[in-house]
Amino acid sequence: MITEGDGFYMKITSVNVHKKNDETRMKGIASVLLDDCFVIRDIRIIEGKDGIFIAMPSRKNADGEYHDIAHPINAETRKMFEDAIFEAYNNEEE
Repeated sequence: MITEGDGFYMKITSVNVHKKNDETRMKGIASVLLDDCFVIRDIRIIEGKDGIFIAMPSRKNADGEYHDIAHPINAETRKMFEDAIFEAYNNEEE
């Protein structure tokens, strides 16, 4: 998968998913490797009322609110992440 923005091409080179076997809403954790040189870990796969979705890694700030540490900045890139993670999730054995 490649996305282009302002002449820059980014490729997801691998996705690792670890499914959770408990009864919580969190169904797994993913790590995404970009261009064989940058990894984003702790992307949560969560079961919501409308199906599964991803939640990017976040940190709780002093104000008590959570803020994403890393996240896509446009819909095209977010879809690229979702498609790659959901494909790996569906292919991962429990």
